[in-house]
Amino acid sequence: MTTAAVPALSLLAEGGNHDSLNPALTGGGAFFALLVLLFIATRFNRDR
Repeated sequence: MTTAAVPALSLLAEGGNHDSLNPALTGGGAFFALLVLLFIATRFNRDR
């Protein structure tokens, strides 16, 4: 492995320092998207 690739790979392994990738915001957005999909799926399930 070249010496230039080692710092880049270690930065990727640590997760980086991206403020835009807030775990609470990402998880909350995914949870909201799943709730919307669940709502849509239950609205279209009218076979009873």
